[in-house]
Amino acid sequence: MLVVTMGDLPGYRILAIIGEVVGVTARGQNRFAEGVPTNDNLSAVDERHLIAARREAVERMAAHAHDAGATAVVSMRFTERTISPDWVEICAYGTAVVAAPQRAGIPGRFQALQGRRTPTKAGQ
Repeated sequence: MLVVTMGDLPGYRILAIIGEVVGVTARGQNRFAEGVPTNDNLSAVDERHLIAARREAVERMAAHAHDAGATAVVSMRFTERTISPDWVEICAYGTAVVAAPQRAGIPGRFQALQGRRTPTKAGQ
C-alpha cells in the first residue's frame, strides 16, 4: 500500500477517491510524560516506542484502505489526544484512493506492492 503525505502521486493518475481512512492505536502516556521535559531529551528507547506507535497506526490505516479497495492513501497525517490520565491515542488518517501508473511499465515500489496487504498484528 502506497502511503504519502502529499495530496497527489507524481507518475500516477488517481482513478477514484474512496474516502477517509483512519488507523488508531493507544499507548500509556506516563512512559513519555514522566521526566521528559523536551523532545531533545528522549532516549533511544523512548524514540523507538513513539515510532512504533505511529507505525502501528499507519499500518492499521493502510489495512482499512486495502479492505475498502484502495491502492494508495494520500494526504496522510497524524494526530494524538489524551483519552485518560494514563492513555494517549495516536491516529493516522488520510484519503484512500485507487491510483494507476500514468504509463504502462513504470517500475517501482507501487507495482511491486500492488495487491499486497499491509500486515497488522491482529490479522496477519
